[in-house]
Amino acid sequence: MKQLTQTILKTASVILLLTFLISTGCQQQTDTNTVSTDFDMQKTKSFIDSINTKFTEELSNGDSVALGSHYWSDAELFFSHSEPIKGKEIISAWGSTIRMGLKDFTFTTTDITGDNNFLIETGVYDIKDKNKKLVDRGSYVVVWKQQNGEWKLYRDAGITSLPAAE
Repeated sequence: MKQLTQTILKTASVILLLTFLISTGCQQQTDTNTVSTDFDMQKTKSFIDSINTKFTEELSNGDSVALGSHYWSDAELFFSHSEPIKGKEIISAWGSTIRMGLKDFTFTTTDITGDNNFLIETGVYDIKDKNKKLVDRGSYVVVWKQQNGEWKLYRDAGITSLPAAE
């Protein structure tokens, strides 16, 4: 069972990476050696940190609609041991998470890379129950997409580092 779970997680990670590569590779490139001078990585990191703080507060408050507003309509959410969750189903997924009593999340960004169109954020997370007991710990990869000057989540994958329950 553990080997099957690891295989599924590896497959999901490869699919996420391929989806990102295909979506960015299909865009017309004008000059691959040009770096936009208006892209500010420090400002971007501050923005992501502020959204992660807001996201944590919305989880704590049980506001799945506010959580869903951080995602584009064509976004996909990937939880460990679950099928991909798409579009408007994301609000329901966060609602289910909240109803299970999981409202204490901590997100720590470990790396950000990207450009004016897409950002890739990696990090680690902890999830605690209402009694502050650790329920899950893992890592995440988030692909942020900018449209019309607004950044939202395009792909969001959380990967547990705890062994599967038997």
